[in-house]
Amino acid sequence: MKKFLSVLLAACLCLSLAACGNAKDGAKTNAKSNFDVPAGGYDGSDVTIKFYHTMGSNLTDVLNIYIEEFNKLYPNIHVVSEQVGSYDDVREQISTEITVGSQPNIAYCYPDHVALYNIAGAVATLDSLIDSKEEVTRADGTTEVLGLTDEQKADFIEGYYNEGRQFGDGLMYTMPFSKSTEVLYYNKTFFDENGLTVPTTWDEMEAVCAKIKEIDPESIPMGYDSENNWFITMCEQQGSAYTSASGDHYLFNNAENKTFVKRFREWYQKGYITTQKLYGAYTSGLFTADKGVRSYMSIGSSAGATHQRPAADAEGNYPFEVGIATIPQLKADAPKVISQGPSVCIFKKSNPQEVVASWLFVKYLTTTVEFQAEFSMASGYVPVLKSVATNPVYAEFIGKADGGTYISAQSAKVCLDQEKAYYTSPAFNGSSTARDQVGALLSKCLAGDDGGDVDKFIDKAFQDAIDECEYNG
Repeated sequence: MKKFLSVLLAACLCLSLAACGNAKDGAKTNAKSNFDVPAGGYDGSDVTIKFYHTMGSNLTDVLNIYIEEFNKLYPNIHVVSEQVGSYDDVREQISTEITVGSQPNIAYCYPDHVALYNIAGAVATLDSLIDSKEEVTRADGTTEVLGLTDEQKADFIEGYYNEGRQFGDGLMYTMPFSKSTEVLYYNKTFFDENGLTVPTTWDEMEAVCAKIKEIDPESIPMGYDSENNWFITMCEQQGSAYTSASGDHYLFNNAENKTFVKRFREWYQKGYITTQKLYGAYTSGLFTADKGVRSYMSIGSSAGATHQRPAADAEGNYPFEVGIATIPQLKADAPKVISQGPSVCIFKKSNPQEVVASWLFVKYLTTTVEFQAEFSMASGYVPVLKSVATNPVYAEFIGKADGGTYISAQSAKVCLDQEKAYYTSPAFNGSSTARDQVGALLSKCLAGDDGGDVDKFIDKAFQDAIDECEYNG
């Protein structure tokens, strides 16, 4: 489907000129911003902007409260909020709509979505909006600068904010909305009873797995939910090549990456680890199991903390306490953990006032501390602003953090504490293919039959993955 959408967008590039700008302009996105703020910024025009997202009813309720607050400031900007299934549903619907110029004004997005939309030059770069010094007058007579102040820029968690510039040309295409990462969940009760120390490095992880296997020979000590993330994170931690947004895109077939894959294969052969694909389900099922084979560590999404908590008994007591920590590192003094969760992008329109109005709304949601706090508590995602940590309501929430009832707060606390560690990968049309292929590659290398020659087996698996990327990307 993604290959088809790429071809469809390329074929229909010239059909979307009115909404997306001409093909020549689209080709110039590497040279300069593709959207210039009109003189005066927002002129008070009566405009309707459509926002595509994936929020359920609980999050939509929070969003609607702040749409009302925004409308008090800008009553002529009418926001139409539309839930569009999953993230993939959003991508596929917009990719189709771009070909006839009917795309929304704003949408939830991941970097590979934006790279796909950029085939048609459909996404407005935000640099001129972010840097604009134009003053905008609100309905109550107060004013605000259209762009971001230095204080507002500095308040964003750096790794989240910088994701918007991962497209190879240095320009800003997205704003962070709500984020998640990966964390290490561990059975704190078991660790305390057996004198185990939470691993902070992969060497320590190997040693802890060996000890757990001695204590419980039937266990699989650690489960990792995302093979894709594990491979990419190891590249980032060791500084080895993965992909590039320009030039040769697929760079992961190298000796450094084969070394860590071979090491993790040995762990799998010893029964130390499993992954979602090899287990056949989220590994939280092993971590929360009350009988049979179980694990005592699980690496998964910070937004899924409640799924890593065992079921409580009739009195509300949990069979064990869950601890949460940063995932293991290769270099403890230079931690790297992945940035995930949706950002938002703004689409080009023939009426520049729609783009400016869309920016005002995006700016409002991403820089309003109260919204970020409430949305985070309702969703399990992490706020994108550092100052949310001092918001009284959110601070009270974090203050309740524990390994049971308030496990989501404990997860968020770890995410905020490691805010300097976040990284993002290059985004280009084909970056999602690379993610899929390195995940499949890792699974294959962990569990596949090497025929007696492990190096030859791994070499072929890597080359096959590169070939698939080049064919399908």
